[in-house]
Amino acid sequence: MKVAVITAPGEVELREEPNSEPAADALQIAVEACGLCTMERRLFSGDKKIYPVAAGHEIAGRVVAVGADVAGLGGAPQVGDLVIADLLTRCGACSACRRGRSAMCKRPQGATLSDGTMTMGAGLAERVTVPARQAYAVGDIPVTQAAMGEPLACVAHSVRMGGLRSGDRVAVIGAGYMGRLHMAVARLLGAESVGVIDISAARLDEARSAGASWTATPDDAAAHAHSADVVFVTAGAPGALQMALSLCDVAGTVVLYGAFPKTHTEAVSPDDIHHHENTVVGVFSQEPEDWRTAAGWLRSGRLGPELEALVTARFGLQGVAEALALAASSPVYRVLVGG
Repeated sequence: MKVAVITAPGEVELREEPNSEPAADALQIAVEACGLCTMERRLFSGDKKIYPVAAGHEIAGRVVAVGADVAGLGGAPQVGDLVIADLLTRCGACSACRRGRSAMCKRPQGATLSDGTMTMGAGLAERVTVPARQAYAVGDIPVTQAAMGEPLACVAHSVRMGGLRSGDRVAVIGAGYMGRLHMAVARLLGAESVGVIDISAARLDEARSAGASWTATPDDAAAHAHSADVVFVTAGAPGALQMALSLCDVAGTVVLYGAFPKTHTEAVSPDDIHHHENTVVGVFSQEPEDWRTAAGWLRSGRLGPELEALVTARFGLQGVAEALALAASSPVYRVLVGG
């Protein structure tokens, strides 16, 4: 089978990889779509210099083979099912995993191809093989929507850790792909209102069209001070934490979803947080229960129109270089590869 390997900045090649039968507890998926996220963009642009590497972790596809222990097993995906798949390699043994916080697994992620090439998902391929427990059937929906399963699992983790409840007032800082998914999910879960803040007028226009209750640039955000119960920071820009805290009403929660520069710091008032009982939560990745939640959202079809609006372009696996170039050089929501 073919698998895409990023070999250097701006360079990717399709390699042949042996196609083995799945182990007894595993299943094999024919990849129909794989989303390109920030990690793939950084690898291809040279911002993240890890080469060679087989990337791609936002996959959806059809089950084409199941191991002996999976065949006919109630609840397990079977041949022909459209599935999303968790490609992380959680160890289950470290202190984080034992506490049920496997998003923070301490064992290095990934594996290798047959030639020793490092993998970070290796979903930019014709097929992937995963333990059956890490695949989730999503019913009869477009594969373009199913390919958003992993990002939706991350959003499920974000809203769970942030304690979002029906009736909450929500603000989202960042109107990019993950900001739009947070907005869509908050509306799905019954938020009273969802405001969106971004520097791009075009993206704010698109957020309003998609149902945002209000939008603002960072310069205009002060007009919405103390108006949110939960604030999701999906764009880790300087000043975002201070802005998020200013948007919070008393007993509000700030969820730091987006990555910040590692050297960046911000001055915040511990006394202000104390007296207003505000909470700042960091979230990263997703966990198995978040995948179950995301699969349920996808099966319901209720996010369908919002998800379809976030497909910027789609390429076959042979066009992976063009897809990566587009994702790395242009403002996009999601570029999909495969099928």
